[in-house]
Amino acid sequence: MEPDVSIETSRQIRVAILPIGGPIPTSHLREYTSLIARHSRVDLASVASFYTEQQKSPFSHQPWDSGSLSFKFVLGGCSASPWEDFQPCRKVLAVLAICHLPSSSPHLDAVAAHFVDACRPYGSALATRCFAFCPSDAQLAEKKREDIVLLPSADRPAMDHHMLTLLQDLAASLLMEFEKWVLRAESTGTILKTPLDSQSSLGSEEVIKAKKRRLGRAQKTIGDYCLLAGSPADANAHYSTAIELARLTGDVFWHAGALEGSVCALLVDRVGQQDPAMEDEVKYRYYTVIQLYRRSFLQDNAQRVSTVSFELEATLKLARYLCRREHSKEVADLLMGAADGAKSLIDASDRLILFIEIARLFGSLGYRRKAAFFSRQVAQLYSQQESVTAAMSSLQVLTLTTDVYRVQSRKNVKKEQDVSTNLPQSIVALFESHWSTIQMVVLREILMSSIRAGDPLSAWGAGARLLRSFYPLITPAGQSGLASSLSNAADRLPAGTRCADPCLPFIRLHSFPFHPSQTDIIKRNPAKKEWWTGSAPTGPFIYTPFTKSGSNAGSNAAKDQSITWIVGEPVQVLVELANPCSFEIVVESIYLSVHSRNFDAFPVTVTLPPNTSKTVLLSGIPTKSGPVSIPGCIVHCFGVITEHLFKEVDNLLLGAAQGLVLSDPFRSCGSGKVKNVTFPSNINVVPSLPLLVSNLVGGAGANVLYEGEIRDITVNLTNAGSVPVEEVNISVSGKNLDSVIKVDNEKLGTVFPLKPGGEVSFTITLKAWQLGIADTESDARRVSREGSSPYLVIHYAGPLSSNPEESLPPGRRLAVPLNICVVQGLRFVQARLLSMEIPARFAESHTTIENGPEPVKTLVKIDPYKGSWGLRLLELELSNRTDVVFDLTVSIEEDDTAYHKTRIDRDYSARVLIPLEHFKLPVLDEISPKPELNASITALINKIKVRWHSGRNSHGELNVKEAVQLALQGAVLDILLPDPLTFGFRVEKDGDPIRACEVTALETVVRNNTKETIRLSLSVNCKDVAGENCCEGHDATVLWSGVLNDIHLEVPPLKEVAHSFSFYFLVPGDYSLQASAVIIDATDVLHARARTRTPDEPIFCRGSPFHVQVIGTT
Repeated sequence: MEPDVSIETSRQIRVAILPIGGPIPTSHLREYTSLIARHSRVDLASVASFYTEQQKSPFSHQPWDSGSLSFKFVLGGCSASPWEDFQPCRKVLAVLAICHLPSSSPHLDAVAAHFVDACRPYGSALATRCFAFCPSDAQLAEKKREDIVLLPSADRPAMDHHMLTLLQDLAASLLMEFEKWVLRAESTGTILKTPLDSQSSLGSEEVIKAKKRRLGRAQKTIGDYCLLAGSPADANAHYSTAIELARLTGDVFWHAGALEGSVCALLVDRVGQQDPAMEDEVKYRYYTVIQLYRRSFLQDNAQRVSTVSFELEATLKLARYLCRREHSKEVADLLMGAADGAKSLIDASDRLILFIEIARLFGSLGYRRKAAFFSRQVAQLYSQQESVTAAMSSLQVLTLTTDVYRVQSRKNVKKEQDVSTNLPQSIVALFESHWSTIQMVVLREILMSSIRAGDPLSAWGAGARLLRSFYPLITPAGQSGLASSLSNAADRLPAGTRCADPCLPFIRLHSFPFHPSQTDIIKRNPAKKEWWTGSAPTGPFIYTPFTKSGSNAGSNAAKDQSITWIVGEPVQVLVELANPCSFEIVVESIYLSVHSRNFDAFPVTVTLPPNTSKTVLLSGIPTKSGPVSIPGCIVHCFGVITEHLFKEVDNLLLGAAQGLVLSDPFRSCGSGKVKNVTFPSNINVVPSLPLLVSNLVGGAGANVLYEGEIRDITVNLTNAGSVPVEEVNISVSGKNLDSVIKVDNEKLGTVFPLKPGGEVSFTITLKAWQLGIADTESDARRVSREGSSPYLVIHYAGPLSSNPEESLPPGRRLAVPLNICVVQGLRFVQARLLSMEIPARFAESHTTIENGPEPVKTLVKIDPYKGSWGLRLLELELSNRTDVVFDLTVSIEEDDTAYHKTRIDRDYSARVLIPLEHFKLPVLDEISPKPELNASITALINKIKVRWHSGRNSHGELNVKEAVQLALQGAVLDILLPDPLTFGFRVEKDGDPIRACEVTALETVVRNNTKETIRLSLSVNCKDVAGENCCEGHDATVLWSGVLNDIHLEVPPLKEVAHSFSFYFLVPGDYSLQASAVIIDATDVLHARARTRTPDEPIFCRGSPFHVQVIGTT
């Protein structure tokens, strides 16, 4: 049998192309043969100029205008066929020798001798030519030779035209030779033999039959030559005669050959025409041919040569002619019948050719699985041959079937336009568990063929696919054997060899941990000066799990995610590796795969024990701006470098979830389920940006503050990038914003632009907040709750681009958590309100006349504008459980009143007294007491400041608001509401001392603190240091003039009234004056203020004592 046969094979002139004169370089040989093979069809019209009619042509119906000669070029020639007389198309009718003169002998005579030797095996050749390419100048200068055609180097069109001319000359020579053969056969006859005739000696009866059949066989052969000469009409006439003679003589075999030739003549005569009638005619005749070939084989005669190959060839020719979708069933029946006939073929090469043709035809018909099945039969026949060439052929054939069985190499897989839309189809295409057994068989056959063919790369790829896809079905011993095969194949490969098919381990994308330098990137708007506004984060973390929720939390969120990387700054990707096999895997290197060539990946080495998984952090640095594509990882394992795609593993895991895959490698290794993480579709690398790195001077201990402590903290900023910082803005965000009192960033503007490597510092003033109840009940040294500290938000940017057409470089945002640790310092034990009696000594001098608020110099001062007598104190009891000493200072704002310091040692307690005499309301009003009271309470709380110091630099302020509110709950009216009347004294001798035995004019002043007129009865008393009345009794030491008792006065609203009198002090010493009054016809407001029991109860008011010092006379 012969390959690639068709109905028109009978008209093809077989031409052998023989390289001679030494080895020809492959590239030149391919070029020379392509020049010749392009002209397999030569029109008769172009041959006419080379054709010379010696005598009348036997081809009387030669179609010179539309006919053509068809060549079948056989590179390297072929052996002679015993069936050449039966079918002249099997003969080598012409020999073309090609020679590359630069690589052959420089003497053309040697080339001519080689040419003669090469043509000697082809005795049937009617024409020979020798084409010598690339001759030298000396060879061109030699005398022209008839046996060698020199072809100088020229451009391709010129060479193509020259070769066409030479083949036209060859066609003319063959045509004339065909005429001679036909004329000779018609005149003298010819003896034609086939292997069917070369059996044992013929009997007399058979000799008579042979003589009768000779004429019919000659007519059939003449028809074959007419068909080769391009004259189908003449061929058809001879075939008709041969068919009749064969039918009469019972020559079944030659009858089938003549009928087969007539079909070819019919198709050549009606070339380009396609009608159902002709198609039916062809089918009818070829079915007859098949039956005749089948009848010609006598089963009962074991000595006769089998003609099954001709029957099968005829079947293949008819199947190729009908190979269209509308005849698919009929063609399939023909091919399956031919496959059954393979059992009758004796020669293994014939079976090989038959299965090849059946596989090709099934493939052309679209029956890919049947084509793959017969391709595997071809591979098995090749594998039975003990040769490297056969093993290579088997490997090539099996490789063609991998697409059908879905075990193809990745390099043969066509890239889809959109993987997301074809995801379910890709899963089914890659993993079909129902085919697992046959898929394993195919991969094992490819592996064995690769080993026999000496192709270690193909062997490694087949073993990798077998181990990766079907490890659950392979025993531990088989897994170890495949690992050894991979290692052995890798040993025969050069170092650094890459393979398209990944093996183990399985790799999936785990997450994107942010590198410390990967801070937020802020897009800058050139039209907006404060470009950072609206971009502040909600916390000190770059990623917040609540930022993308609701409608955005879908499967498409990751696909639409955009990530920005910066040139020169490291990035990280977390991947998970799984080894589901029973042997240890040593990954010599693994790093991110980058197709955009603007990223330097850093390799790492990993060792995976059997049936384990491990999470690995892969990193790299972008090197150039632009988009980045990272589809997977590059792995150097088992001696070969492969690329592992994240998408393939995602498909595998999805297939495992749908039951399409044998096993989930990660789950079998004990790895937990990880959320579906896909690589972002848009990763953009921007040019280098400045990079600020923050550092708090003093470390973490610098931010440990006591409650209310105020401390200055220094923050250092260093430009760790390669671009200067030219613009910076600092703001505060987060919780407890009041704890940041001041950010001293005034000197930042003087150091910018901050060059790479430069450093700048600024100060932050912090004030610790008050701990809550839950914090105070726990350990006093514990850190404050997470997220309670404020943080600095620093927006900064580099220089603008020099090219106005380029986009504005983005800015950056640096979040600096202050991490304030607030611990409890002084602890409040209790707070209470105290009342005190006034001692006898009140003022330093009687010369002090109080007309308004002045600083307090003693515990009490007499002031007619600040209420009646009575002192109240707020007592705060504090406990120090720390290991430091605190100094407390109580002060009152606005009055600049300060008291002595109180020291509290560690593990001790102390009480602090706060006088409340400075907080009286100026007017007692019944119309709006509540607003004024509320405002006064607030003013009281805000004015009292309790500050502490500890050590050199530690200072702060206690929060006494709650303590004051708690202590004043019951006595707030007594403290804040003024008395109806206030009293005071004035001495007319301003600045002069008061002397004994002299008349001293005095004046008492009564002030009305209400908005109503008050009528009263005033009395004035004078007492000595013993508290005795000095103006009454027999022992009186003071004489007076004027009225001292029962003085009736009427004081207008918010006014004061003075009453004058004189004293005459008989004895020097210290005296105290005190005024008192009884209010007449008091109003309801006064009764409420005095808290009387009945409306008729009198209201008595008494003023503060006034100190008078009397000196003696000289």
